[in-house]
Amino acid sequence: MGEFRGLLIPSLCFLFGAAAVLSELACKDSHSGPTYESLQSVFDKKPFRPATNLSNPTVTNISFTLYAVLGVNEKSQILTTFLWLRLYWYHEFLQWDPEKCGGITKISLPVEELWMPDIIVYEFIDEDKSQRCPYIYVNHTGQIRYDRMLRVLSSCNLEIFNFPFDVQKCSLTFGSYMHTIRDVRVSLALPIEQISENSKKYLETSGEWELVKIQGETDILKFGIDEWDIITFWVTIKRRPVLYVVNLIIPSSFLMLVDIMSFYLPPHSVDRASFKMTLILGYTVFLLIMNDLLPSTANGTPLIGIYFSVCLALMVISLLETVIITYVLHHSAMKYRPVPRLVRVMVLGYLARLICYTRPPSQPETPSNNITTDPQEKMKNVEVSQASPELQQICRDLGMVRAHIDSLRLQQDLEEEWIHVGYVLDYLLFRVYLVLITLYALVITCMWCIWYNL
Repeated sequence: MGEFRGLLIPSLCFLFGAAAVLSELACKDSHSGPTYESLQSVFDKKPFRPATNLSNPTVTNISFTLYAVLGVNEKSQILTTFLWLRLYWYHEFLQWDPEKCGGITKISLPVEELWMPDIIVYEFIDEDKSQRCPYIYVNHTGQIRYDRMLRVLSSCNLEIFNFPFDVQKCSLTFGSYMHTIRDVRVSLALPIEQISENSKKYLETSGEWELVKIQGETDILKFGIDEWDIITFWVTIKRRPVLYVVNLIIPSSFLMLVDIMSFYLPPHSVDRASFKMTLILGYTVFLLIMNDLLPSTANGTPLIGIYFSVCLALMVISLLETVIITYVLHHSAMKYRPVPRLVRVMVLGYLARLICYTRPPSQPETPSNNITTDPQEKMKNVEVSQASPELQQICRDLGMVRAHIDSLRLQQDLEEEWIHVGYVLDYLLFRVYLVLITLYALVITCMWCIWYNL
């Protein structure tokens, strides 16, 4: 091993020393451009970094254009983009004088014949299957330009709480895979503002996603004692929510509007319960259909999914309230049972004042036990007791009729009181519906304004 190292180091020194002497490529008068022999000598040095002094790092300038956002997979936390990547670096062995080479200042050479910096995207999580450009451009000063199309599947922390008005910020980190900061340095080929403007120009006709801005910064990545030079680009994109507003929010708003209007049906009607059951069934079918449009992650649930669940819960609560009221009003045992004191105080007292419920005025009650309180009535009773048996029988029959009428009136009063309890609960739930839907409309409007102003 020592003998091999002793032979390798002098050979490398001789090789790069010769390259330093032959800093310019040879040209012939009959040829335009460098000769094949001089280029072949450069091709033979492909395994080595093109620097006459290996202590000087090779600077690689990077720029790209975000051409398309192909997809965002919220469940797998993957962002798929399509980039036009452009790299610049200097090849110190590829230099010639244009005046001696027929005025040629730029030539194209095969990629596989020259050394290239191993620049990768650190967030890349899949095999690179994008098409490679087989040629590179070489300037007479030794500057190399390499263009390629890059389909990037990168990991990104996607936030879906504000869906479909969400804004995603993902990073694309470019740097060398093997060469440390002593061998390869990276820098920007274009200003960040120009990269962002070029990307916006090509993304104007894209589908679901819209580019907001691109930010970038250089940094040094450390692993142990080694350091790598990197550039991190922050790509901010926002979703166009028109598709989801039309397919999710508007149909749900229509169904909720129908459910709100159902509160105007009388609570003691059996048709109201069947109508609400049909409406819940329709809303459940709607949730099953829109389940494919909602993103799903293990980190959280979008706000619109919470809203759909709350709407379904309110519809179920309104159905249960209708069932309870129907049971109370149609059950024979409830008709003769007075309203409990706690229910009367809480529902007909506090809740009625809270929702500003006004009870309609009732008819003056006719007392059923004041027959013998009036002196004139006493005299009539005495006279009736002294009358004939037929008249006494008629009086007893009239008393029974009056008692029956009083019992019917008492039953009607109890039924009306239970109906008022149902009306108070109906009005309360109706106002809760209106408050929640109004709050949600304000939240959607604010989110839309924030999305629009980005």
